[in-house]
Amino acid sequence: MITKTKITRRQAICTTLAASALAQPAAWAQAYPNKPVRIIVGFPPGGVADTFARSIQPSLQEALGQPVVIETRAGANGNLAADQVAKSAGDGYTLCLSSTGIESVNPLMLPKSFDVARDLQPVAMLGIIQLFLVTKQALPPNNFKEFLAYAKANVGKLSYGSAGSGSTPHLAGELFKQSAGVFATHIPYRGAAPAMQDLLGGQVDFYFDPGIGFPHVRAGRLKMHAVASRKRSALFPEVPTLLEAGIKDVETDTIFGLWAPASTPADIVSRINREVNKSLDLTAVKQRYRDLGGEATPVTVSEFKSRIAAETATFGAVIRSRNIKADA
Repeated sequence: MITKTKITRRQAICTTLAASALAQPAAWAQAYPNKPVRIIVGFPPGGVADTFARSIQPSLQEALGQPVVIETRAGANGNLAADQVAKSAGDGYTLCLSSTGIESVNPLMLPKSFDVARDLQPVAMLGIIQLFLVTKQALPPNNFKEFLAYAKANVGKLSYGSAGSGSTPHLAGELFKQSAGVFATHIPYRGAAPAMQDLLGGQVDFYFDPGIGFPHVRAGRLKMHAVASRKRSALFPEVPTLLEAGIKDVETDTIFGLWAPASTPADIVSRINREVNKSLDLTAVKQRYRDLGGEATPVTVSEFKSRIAAETATFGAVIRSRNIKADA
């Protein structure tokens, strides 16, 4: 009888330990993250978005304890990547890296296979890229005041390039024309690089450059007249903002960030936001952004949403008033 009782107790203890051992892996399996995290970039390799992703990749991997895999799904001003992520599981393992144009511009201009407000949620603001008003070297003006006078005196003769209809450089050009009271023909390209190439070749007269023209400005092949931002550039502190030059309402920084499927739990979104912000605060990351003419911007999810809302109001107004079309 005594032996039977001892065996029964031993069995009970073993059973409890076994159940505990089985329960622990189940709990661990639910912890985030326990597998690689994918970032789907909505623009081509080698561009600003791709560079932003790779700048934070090492520190984000270390913080999460998992590989961070960067993939490219370029096209439709970021919509192809956004569509893929919108249709992914809301578990924090698939994120979209794009410009805020997927919310502020694309719904007004492009066919929709998803509803960005319904299917995605902002997670973290990565940074901004300033836009610089640059002209071809052969254009006579040597400063913004001269450029504005030249544009007003040559109505219908100037053209400007952009990275495509609805891109931030395009909308910056339209806001500039509207605020400055000048006219110039818009020439859309498939990306910033070909637009810059034609500016260097003299096929277009000016361009709101997202920073790829810096070497050409320094070499004297292009002229830089103003920055379409809230503040001057640390790289070109002598160049005035358009507001300083008397042109209002043309603050058009290109904002990049991360989005997740709308069903992603709040605690996972908060974790990603927190770790991304830590990465953005690293000296090496800040410097990499500055080299591009940009700025790392660690903010809360709520602050990121506010920036998107403000941009949506500005860009939505100019798209409607100028009747901008995707195929323009």
